Amino acid sequence: MNKATESGPGAPAPDRGDQTGQAGEDRRQRKARQTREALADAAIDLILEHGLAAVTVEAVAERADVTRRTFSRHFGSKEAAALDFTRADGDRINAALRTRPADEPPLAAYRAAVREWLADPRTPGLHRRSRTRALLALVDTEPALFAAYERVRVDAQDESVRIIADRLGTDPVRDQRPAVVVGAAAGVLTAALRSWARGGHENDADLTAHVERAYAVLTEEAAVAAPHIG
Repeated sequence: MNKATESGPGAPAPDRGDQTGQAGEDRRQRKARQTREALADAAIDLILEHGLAAVTVEAVAERADVTRRTFSRHFGSKEAAALDFTRADGDRINAALRTRPADEPPLAAYRAAVREWLADPRTPGLHRRSRTRALLALVDTEPALFAAYERVRVDAQDESVRIIADRLGTDPVRDQRPAVVVGAAAGVLTAALRSWARGGHENDADLTAHVERAYAVLTEEAAVAAPHIG
């Protein structure tokens, strides 16, 4: 292994969604980001090539041309490394949510934030990343991947709840509205991602359209149910 490349093992693979350099990064931060991206790419590649059980942390580090110790500075497991793109996507959705107009209803704001994330010209949407669909499809069949995915999802939604609570000027512990809104809105996105990853819709290569249809289902069903509730 060439340890000289340990902190910057090469450019990220072209289908990563978080490869764009961050404004204000210094040299050390840039190299740390590139190392993290290289480890995440290596984990995805190896898992798709050999299966989750056959992949070790050491193999991921070797593929990324870094040490096992460097891996541990960035990730706690191979599953966390492979699913790092979901963490980055959750961060981007929440960043978009923070900038939505203050008078926009919370559910509409979350849906708009998801739309911004998918359409962001600086990063490719999930449907434009060649390996993402295959990896997400494994989440339902690999318990360790599912657990890691759930951890990332819960962390992102907790942050979304805090953002919505701030928008409403309320305490999310005493007021259920932020958690209910995020649970519904993020649940729709999760359902859309899972059905898209499973490939149940052969002509549904465009994830953006698939997600939009899923949100339309939520609003339509809520409207139908409203007269019968109360």
